[in-house]
Amino acid sequence: MSSGRKDKLSEVMPSLGRIMARLAPYLRGHYGVLGGSVLALLAATAMKLLEPWPLKFVIDRVVPSTVGEAGGLAQLTPMTLLALCAGGLVAITGLKALFQYLSTVGFAIVGNRVLTQVRSDLFRHLQTLSLGFHARARSGDLTMRLVSDVGMLKETAVTAALPLAANVAVLVGMLGVMLWLDWRLALLALSPLPVLWLVSLRLTRRIREVSRNQRRREGELAATGAETMAGIRTVQAMGLEDRATEIFGAAGKRDLRAGVKGKRLSAGLERSVDVLTGLGLAIVLWFGSLQVMAGRISPGDLLVFITYLKNTFRPVREYAKYTARLAKAAAAGERVVALLDEEPEVRDAPDAMRAPPLEGRVAFEDVHFGYAPDLPTLKGVWVDVPPHQLVAITGPSGTGKSTFVSLLLRLYDPAKGRICIDGHDLRSLTLASLRANIAFVPQETLILNGTLAENIALGAGREVSQEEIERAAMLADAHGFISAQPQGYETETAERGVTLSAGQRQRIAIARAALRAAPILVLDEPTVGLDRASEAAVARAIFRLAKGRTTFLVTHDLQLAARADRILHLEGGRVVEDGDHATLLALGGRYAAMWNEGKEGRHVIVG
Repeated sequence: MSSGRKDKLSEVMPSLGRIMARLAPYLRGHYGVLGGSVLALLAATAMKLLEPWPLKFVIDRVVPSTVGEAGGLAQLTPMTLLALCAGGLVAITGLKALFQYLSTVGFAIVGNRVLTQVRSDLFRHLQTLSLGFHARARSGDLTMRLVSDVGMLKETAVTAALPLAANVAVLVGMLGVMLWLDWRLALLALSPLPVLWLVSLRLTRRIREVSRNQRRREGELAATGAETMAGIRTVQAMGLEDRATEIFGAAGKRDLRAGVKGKRLSAGLERSVDVLTGLGLAIVLWFGSLQVMAGRISPGDLLVFITYLKNTFRPVREYAKYTARLAKAAAAGERVVALLDEEPEVRDAPDAMRAPPLEGRVAFEDVHFGYAPDLPTLKGVWVDVPPHQLVAITGPSGTGKSTFVSLLLRLYDPAKGRICIDGHDLRSLTLASLRANIAFVPQETLILNGTLAENIALGAGREVSQEEIERAAMLADAHGFISAQPQGYETETAERGVTLSAGQRQRIAIARAALRAAPILVLDEPTVGLDRASEAAVARAIFRLAKGRTTFLVTHDLQLAARADRILHLEGGRVVEDGDHATLLALGGRYAAMWNEGKEGRHVIVG
């Protein structure tokens, strides 16, 4: 198929084929409800085909001023036929309403089930995508895809696609009856359709382009708003409210222009359909009346023709009416499918195995890595760390300290070289089993909605008892402030833990790590931004937690690093010094220089 032809099909049915093919697996398990809904829709279609026939019989047989044959119905008296036709019309209308109700409810059930599963899978998939992807993406746009785009996808996948398929069945059925009644009149009646088709193709292509751009701009608008709200403290502190509003307003105006343009094109298509529909009806009325006067068809046949013709043009009219909405839904569907098809850069190898019980020996063997190919962050790192050693990683900002531990957590893969735990290349282990063996305390603690106990239990990866939670909190020096809360461990946390101090949040993170009971512990700048009292409390918790574990402590605080068994000093992406505190001071190199520069004002961390 040529690309031009493919574009035209995608203009008529905006990306429905690809979206439906991608979402087809989600319909498994719902075939019963879906099949019943389709049958109900087909039954409603049959009722639509029958709807004008009682009127035809009344006009042809009951109204005295008309003439015509009714076949086997000629034996019935006019009043009997009138009663049958009136009752039949009520029955047909009632059955049509019932079948339409059943199909609508059935499609809604399937649509909402599919929507829930797609959203859940998309959320999980987002969490598996590598940090490189998240560094490029905007969180507000991803949130919009997850919440808004998936909602619009339901309309495209179920409530739009299947009814459109049913409308095709209506068209086929009505065209068949019209050709059977009078094929010449049928061809005349349908003569405007080619013109309507060409007009629709031209305008729907433009509508789809506008809708795709509008959806992208809405994603940018959501991202701008989310980023501003996330940094509201900085915005207010720096007096940037007017500038932030200006940026958001400019994005809103671009979205407004795209929305108005799409509406104008949709309205133009809708009016074109109305004009061509009127032309088709006029042709049928003129030539059909001539056929009635010539005795070739009955007045009832003409009534059926006109009714069918209106119903024939109705799906096209509805498509024109809702084409902008369908195009926007298709654009949303494309964004969701594109996200579902995004492959994680870091993922399990086909032959990856579960990690065996690990002791915690870590080796970096000629490791090279860069976030961009021409900007290396780590260059040929060789490190061998025996089990249970506490290693501090120091150095100026931007030298690769956080990258070092990110590679150990396998948030990224080395561009060259390998990282091993107990002789196992990290890439030979499943991600889940690897990370289950590493406890991580980040610089910014993630606090989720829930109680303090639930937030601590997040680190375990298993069911834990209240006693275990309290023991972990005691080890992290958190039991005291938790017990002082209004409901103790059952105290609900505010969004992002804003009711907790930075030191309290950090001790919650240490308690999580304690519950994990992993042989390897990673701490990334755990004391940054803390006051002296909080820093001392966190430091005490860190050294208690590190006992019996292989520990990597990324820190700018050389007082904290000095208590480590070993210090790796990084500069320029390389380990330039390696040894304990006394050895590096005696070496008189870069670490010693940094230590001497920071002597003044250094405070003692309580052990």
